This record gives sequence, C-alpha cells and structure tokens, in this order.
Amino acid sequence: MLQLLHIENIAIIERADILFARGFNALTGETGAGKSIVIDALGAVLGQRTSRDLIRSGAPKALVSAAFDGVDGDLPALAENGISIEEDGTLLLQRELSGDGRTVCRANGRPITVSQLRAVGAQLLNIHGQHDGTALLDETQHLSYLDRYAHMDAQLERYGAQFSALNATRRAIDALRMDETEKARRVDTLRHQIAELERAELKEGEEETLAQRRNILRNAEKFIDAVTEADYCLNGGDEGSGAVSAIRQAHDALRGLRGLGEEFIALSDRLEALYSEAYDLSVTLRDKREDFDFSPAELDEVEARSDLLYRLRKKYGGSVREMLDYLARSKDELDRIEYADDRIAQLEAKLAQQKAGVAEAARALSAARKAAAQTLEAEILRELRELDMPKVRFTIDFAEKEPDASGMDEVRFLMSANVGEAPKPIHKIASGGELARIMLAMKNVFAAQDSVMTMVFDEVDTGVSGRAAQRVAEKLARVSREKQVLCVTHLPQLAAMADTHFSVEKGEEGGRTLTRVTELDRSARARELARLTGGEHPSDTMLRGAEELLDAADAFKTKLTGGRA
Repeated sequence: MLQLLHIENIAIIERADILFARGFNALTGETGAGKSIVIDALGAVLGQRTSRDLIRSGAPKALVSAAFDGVDGDLPALAENGISIEEDGTLLLQRELSGDGRTVCRANGRPITVSQLRAVGAQLLNIHGQHDGTALLDETQHLSYLDRYAHMDAQLERYGAQFSALNATRRAIDALRMDETEKARRVDTLRHQIAELERAELKEGEEETLAQRRNILRNAEKFIDAVTEADYCLNGGDEGSGAVSAIRQAHDALRGLRGLGEEFIALSDRLEALYSEAYDLSVTLRDKREDFDFSPAELDEVEARSDLLYRLRKKYGGSVREMLDYLARSKDELDRIEYADDRIAQLEAKLAQQKAGVAEAARALSAARKAAAQTLEAEILRELRELDMPKVRFTIDFAEKEPDASGMDEVRFLMSANVGEAPKPIHKIASGGELARIMLAMKNVFAAQDSVMTMVFDEVDTGVSGRAAQRVAEKLARVSREKQVLCVTHLPQLAAMADTHFSVEKGEEGGRTLTRVTELDRSARARELARLTGGEHPSDTMLRGAEELLDAADAFKTKLTGGRA
C-alpha cells in the first residue's frame, strides 16, 4: 500500500508529507485548496504526463516521492524493468521535475525511465478521476473493458496472429494483381533489362582485371623500354658484359681464396648468392619482355569493355556484383508476373483456409466474451444494488461484424434506470450521479481481479447525494477492507466513513499562497464534517449531526469487520 507521499514545490504545495494508513483515507477541503494537486503529484510520481506549470512558481525544480510497503516482489513490471524491492517489501518511487523540462526518475535509488516508472506505478496504484466516466460513455471502449475483465490477452494474441497472417496473404494477392497494360509494359521492361545484362556476360571481379590490363596497355611503350633497359643492364648485349656476367666473374675471382679462411669463404658465398638472385631476375625480365603481347586492337577491346561496364553500372548498380543481383531480382519479378495467375490461385486457396480459421477463432473469441459478459453483468448489478440502484438493469449487448483485428464483436453497455424501460446506451440514460456509481461499480469489479494495492478516487462522487452518497460511502468502506482507498471528496458521508481523514487547507505565509495537509483527530473531523454540511460557520446542531454521522460510520465499520472496532 501507499505509506508516504512526500511533495516539494508542486503547484501551491511548498512541502508536505502525507502518511497514509491502511483502509479508507479521505481528503477534504475548500474548493481550490489543493486537494486535486495531491492527486496530480501522485500521478506524477507514477509516471503520468506532467507540465512545467506543475512546478511551484519561483522554484527551480519539484520532487515527489511515494513509499510503498507490502509490495509483491513477483509483480511482472518489477522483473521486466530490473527493479528490486527491499527485503522488507518496501519500494520508494521518486520523480524530480526541472523547469527546463528534464525529469529524473528513481526506484529504490536506481535511475529508471518515465515509461518504466509508469509501468511499475500501474501495478501498484490505480487513479480513478471524474474523466473516467467519459470512457464509460464511449461505446468504442466497451469491448476493451470486457476483454480486460475476461483476461482475453492470450486469446486475443492468438487470434491477432491469425488475422495478421490473413492480411499478409491479401496483400500478397493484391501485389500480384495489376492492370493488363501495366503488366505488359513491365514485362517488356524486364525482358529488355535481363537481355541487356545477360548479353554482357558479366563476371564478378572483372572490373579490377580490366583496370590493370588497360593501365599496362596504355603504357606499353614505356613498359617495353623499361624492361629492355633493365634486361640490358643485367645481361648486356650480344657480347655479354652485363651485371650478371660481372658478378659471376667476381665470384670466380674469389673462389680461389676460400682456403685462406672463413672470411673469404663468407665473401665467396655472398657473391654466389648475389649471382643466383641476379640471374633469376634477368631470366624473369627477359620472359616478361618476350611474353608481352601488345596490339592496338586489344587496347580497343579493353576500352570498349570498360565503357560497357560503366554504362551498365549507371543503369543497374555501382558494381558487377550489384548488377548481377539486379539481374537475379529482375528474373524473379518476371517469373512472378508471368506466373502470377498460378500464384494467385495458390494464394486464394490459402486465403480461403485462413478465412475459415479466422472465422472459427473469432467465434471462439466471441463465445468466451459472451460467457464473461454474463458474469460481468451479474457482478456489476450486485455492485449497483449495494450502491442504492436496485432497479437498474445493466446488460452487455453484442452485435456481429465482419472479423477485424479485434474479432467479430461490437459490444455496447446498455442500462435501464427504471422498471419497464428497455435498456439503452448509458449516455442516453444515466444522470451524473448514476454514471459515477456505475463507474465505481465497474472499477470495483475490475480491481478485484488485479494486483493493485491502492485505489484512488478523485471526486468521483460528483452528482451523488443523500441516500446514494451513503451507499457510495459504504461501498468504499467495503473495498477498503481488501485494498487501500484514497478518496478526495466533498461529501460528509464519505469523509465520515474514512478510517483516516486529512484536511487540505490553503493559506498565506510570507506573501505566498501555500497549501497544508493535516491529519484530523476526532473533534477536528466533526468540525470538518459540519463545514461540509453547513458551510464555514456550522451551528451546534450541525456539529451534533457530524458526531452522529461519525458514530453511524463507526457502527457500520464495526459491523463490517464482524464486531471488531
């Protein structure tokens, strides 16, 4: 549950520490005192969207901390976001807002993102405000209400996968169908491109080979002159006298001195090695000169081939590899077009099977929804009876549609407020007070199934009064025996039923407006209830009435807990 809410520089709240208790917590105060600011601060620390205007005027930043105890360490959002609770089950969530728009979030001191904060907060606390009634009036949201209640996630995921596969097949068929004129034009284009690339007889890597050969052919005269000169230097002319011959003579001259010691042996060996290397080099150069076959015709051929590859690269890709890939893709596309009718027939047969599978899955989904709807109707009617709406009829209406991503069901929540009237859409029937109680009933039904420990109600009692207000108070008291309840209210019946009562007051200090949140004792609660009933200056009669209201609430709660105070 929520144990502590710490607020710094949020709107007109400079600093506040609110120690919430188990059970039913109520916050009351004059209009504009800052009750909803407490809820806004709570929403901020749970990752909801915030505005810079939330920061107190003149303050560089704001901070909200929420300490929870008794947190279930197995909550999916904790494991999914790498967040650990303390050994005693406590979790501290913090959010710091800066005037420059930056925000810093932490969970037990570990930095997390706003989205992670929101995911964790959603499994710890649920805020229900007046705007939630709008979703109830929006019939497009009713199916999601039912699916949430029925825990349809897994079944919806399986159905969604089948429906997505069906759509993929439809798209494949549409892609194969084209206008006959466009089809003929495309076939002609592909055949021309394929023929042009195939005539080129492309070979991967030939660009580099051509570039090297072209460079040699363009410099043929220089090549021959250089190789000839090098050969002459090594081998000499017809009479010899080249470097190879000279080295050989030097080696022969020293060979007779090998018997004079190691030094001359080493010199002789070096000359012999030098001679061998020079001789091999001379043979290689001579072979190069003799093997070189140059003709102007070959250069023309190489230039023509290079020019062809250049022109093809501009049309089909930056390299031979890319042009070969383009050729393969073009052949595949041509095959698809020429054999499109056969492929369409295959896909249409597959589509028929998929449609049958989707229809079957949609019917199974609908059957599960209808079964859950009966249970939901019964539970909401039971809740409404406890909220002093015994004659209300609440039904969930189903209409069939062509299967789409959500299935084959159109769902509407209908109600009849009076005996003998046919159920109609809620927005045509429900008054403000009735809408608040229907929303409360639904919230209670849904909350009973989830892991949220704390439920927050922000002035959801709008339009409720008299006996209906007393029933709402009793309902919140019942809920608070299973979950922690925080309620911002203007009704004395609700405030009297609270186990812990906070007063939110606005005042001035140092020329600045500020808000204080104070926990009230019994006598202060009586004065606050009297103020809620009769205004700023309640009479003694109103004070006695407030005491009686508190006594009646205590009696109800004692009865609720089986006689335990």
